Amino acid sequence: MTEATIFDAKTNLSKLVHQVQSGEEVVLTTGRKRTPVAKLVAVKPRKVKRLGLLEIPGFVLPEDFFEPLPDDEMKLWSGEGE
Repeated sequence: MTEATIFDAKTNLSKLVHQVQSGEEVVLTTGRKRTPVAKLVAVKPRKVKRLGLLEIPGFVLPEDFFEPLPDDEMKLWSGEGE
């Protein structure tokens, strides 16, 4: 949960709205003691898009997937081969 003074909220409203859309709550405070006076919450939180986490049933990376390619295959990739 993020806290922001009313001055901070006026200055950074778009940033705070983005945080709220991501599912975070923002509490607005006032005064020297930073007394909580309001809470910003999303009406409908935006789903977080995750890139690269697609799960394909039955698909498993081979053990040697991250190993370097053999020299003859590297030459083909760099255009030196056939």
